[in-house]
Amino acid sequence: MGKTAYKRLKGSRSFRQRLLLATLSSTPILIDDIRADETWPGLRNHEISLLRLFETVCDDCHVEINETGTKLKYKPGTIVGGRQHRAHDCGVSRSIAYFLEPLIVLCLFAKQPLTITLKGITNDSKDPSVDAFKSAALPILKRFGVPSEGLELKIESRGVPPKGGGEVVLSLPVVQSLMAVHWIDEGFVKKIRGVTFSTRVSVQFENSMIKAARGIINPLVSDVHIFSDHRSGPQAGNSPGYGISLVAETTSGCFISADTAVSHARDEDNSSPADDDVRRDLMPPEDIGKGVAHVLLGEISQCGVVDSTHQGLLFLLCALCPQDVSKVRVGKLSQHGVETLRNIRDFFDLKFIIKPDPDSQSVFLKCIGCGMKNLSRKVS
Repeated sequence: MGKTAYKRLKGSRSFRQRLLLATLSSTPILIDDIRADETWPGLRNHEISLLRLFETVCDDCHVEINETGTKLKYKPGTIVGGRQHRAHDCGVSRSIAYFLEPLIVLCLFAKQPLTITLKGITNDSKDPSVDAFKSAALPILKRFGVPSEGLELKIESRGVPPKGGGEVVLSLPVVQSLMAVHWIDEGFVKKIRGVTFSTRVSVQFENSMIKAARGIINPLVSDVHIFSDHRSGPQAGNSPGYGISLVAETTSGCFISADTAVSHARDEDNSSPADDDVRRDLMPPEDIGKGVAHVLLGEISQCGVVDSTHQGLLFLLCALCPQDVSKVRVGKLSQHGVETLRNIRDFFDLKFIIKPDPDSQSVFLKCIGCGMKNLSRKVS
């Protein structure tokens, strides 16, 4: 057996995508200098948890981390997916959505359909919420030929920082290959749907967010429905908080999302979780509702077929398509989107042709897919 040739990388940048693309391309990687100059060097808890998640859904992958956590050797294995009977704890340093994007792209090419329970934070201000992922990311998969049957994300309980306590169940079918897309028409907004949530605080917070958001949106769009999801008891997780997620659906089948959440650690006393002193540092719910509504309108005005949060997912799916031309349109390229394009180039030697639209803020991107196929799935 010959010596394994590792692709050498440096730093903690784009850790998720490096791990994902290394696995899909069967490329062993060696990452040096992971936060080597920082006060707390090495891999973070959520990055180690992501490695463990990849080990769960893959067979025969090899992970080697040095004592300081600043050096990682990763040798990909076979993507198996399947029904996972043990829940994966995502921790509380990043939300569940941080894990969902690489997990769904990876397991589309697994041997068996995936069913897995993920525990941790469902809503925070750092990552997209599981609500936005369910309403905006899953429809993107369908555009690329992923069947609706078996594609589901159930929110069993909510969890916000700092203590989490949320739980979701992801079901994902497998595909033989994706389908190239020509997706440049963003259409017109025909309706807006949304959901507010509250955990261990008064349900009145949700009413205030809904009223404030509708005050911004209703003069522009008539078909607006925002639902409330108040949780209590075990389904409310371990910390108080609240938030809102909005999704605009267009006439061409695009889903544009915006969301946020706020939370505050409960005082260690016997007071009620709905007491004012527990919530004294939380942002007013009215400001949350107005803020997310304005962010959504800003995303819509960029004329992209996806919002800035999901640009990376869109580019990954385009790159993994058959060797046919895909053409898409997005708004102003986000930092995450640019990093995704660079990582795709590094691992698949695949470049996108980028052409700005002079009449809007949007950008056209075109590429020929790498021809990724699920060799373990037989043609029916």
